[in-house]
Amino acid sequence: MKKTEYGLPTAVAMIVGIVIGSGIFFKSDNILVATEGSISLGVLVFCIAAIGIIFGSLSISELASRTSEAGGIITYGEYCYNKPIACSLGWFHTFLYFPTLVSVISWVAGIYTCILFNIEATLEIQLFIGIIIMLLLYTANILSARLGGYFQNASTIIKLIPLILIAIAGMIFGDVSTISITDITQMKSTGWIAAIAPIAFSFDGWIIATSIGHEIKDPKKNLPKALVMAPLFILAIYVLYFVGISTYVGPEQVMALGDEHVYVAANNIFGAFGAKLILIFVIISIMGTINGLILGMTRMPYSLAIRNMFPKAEKVSKVNEKLGMPVVSSLIALGLCLLWTVGHYVTQKFGLLPNSDISEISITVNYVLYILLYAKVFKMGVKGEIKGLFRGKINPILATIGSLIILIGSLSNPLFFIYAAICGVVLIAGVLFCKKNQNKIKELI
Repeated sequence: MKKTEYGLPTAVAMIVGIVIGSGIFFKSDNILVATEGSISLGVLVFCIAAIGIIFGSLSISELASRTSEAGGIITYGEYCYNKPIACSLGWFHTFLYFPTLVSVISWVAGIYTCILFNIEATLEIQLFIGIIIMLLLYTANILSARLGGYFQNASTIIKLIPLILIAIAGMIFGDVSTISITDITQMKSTGWIAAIAPIAFSFDGWIIATSIGHEIKDPKKNLPKALVMAPLFILAIYVLYFVGISTYVGPEQVMALGDEHVYVAANNIFGAFGAKLILIFVIISIMGTINGLILGMTRMPYSLAIRNMFPKAEKVSKVNEKLGMPVVSSLIALGLCLLWTVGHYVTQKFGLLPNSDISEISITVNYVLYILLYAKVFKMGVKGEIKGLFRGKINPILATIGSLIILIGSLSNPLFFIYAAICGVVLIAGVLFCKKNQNKIKELI
């Protein structure tokens, strides 16, 4: 008999909880820098970037509703194509995508912790605090999977509080004259396209939510609904916050203050005590995002190992009976996050990624890889395996266009091709490892 399944409201709440986190708080200034201070262009780019997320999640939901095996994107790769592709996607998520995100967002937690306690905000101190937070959350998840789950649920509600409060206060007390529609109607350059990368960061994480597809009641009906409702809700919250903070503080001030603009706005609106409280909410929100990524990251080496798609699979796939957790898998995940924290330090210290960070290219490459899955959905639509013109053909086409838009927005990154080459090496390594060990690879689907 099947376990109790999630209803539509719970599915929407889970997606919102996974996606909303740190990005919107520390990427608003990056977006304004890319749009040269134009709020209206920023809103336009939010809507454009949302195309990739909404139609991408709709397309992948078709795959999520067709399999109930563990592994998320690994399972989809195996279902759509073959074991080498599945292994390659799994290696990319394990060695690059998840750890770069955890490293960068842990650093962001360090940034806002320094602001909260008036600590000298050097890069070294910010990263040290970020590493402490990362270690605490990894420890909590390894010692108690249930504890990590409780924290994730609690942080989902908390993360909406500062966004909504600042959005409302900014819309009421802000200077709306700073919004100029002529920035869109008289567009003279395409520099604003660079804003797509930081916005994609703010929206990222929805792919993790598709892995709960088999646990939702009537997934063929409710999962697509949840994957439309949740991104639209997130888009509305993000746009309201972005407009609120930008009109209240002023685009020039947001760009000048950088990541401190949240504290300045909260201090002006709610006073010193209220600002501290808002910052605490922001930090808990960021920690919730880190925790959600860790929940997925700790299981990635394990998901590969149970298929024999990872070195020393027998050890990595072991689940500690007392803790109920794959401890070796979790420690490997932690080691990769710490390794990428060093890489993040180097790029920030020497200014190698201006107005960007190591995670943005991982996110972009990830969207490009999704095109493989969208192509499969399109083929299924053409063959009639997915009924309806919209579900089987239009969705994957628009999702592909969305991914290509995000790619174009990231090409201006000075290290894009170097980092993309690193991604390519990892992807190829995954394929080669799978082919070398093809006799040992287990069939889970």
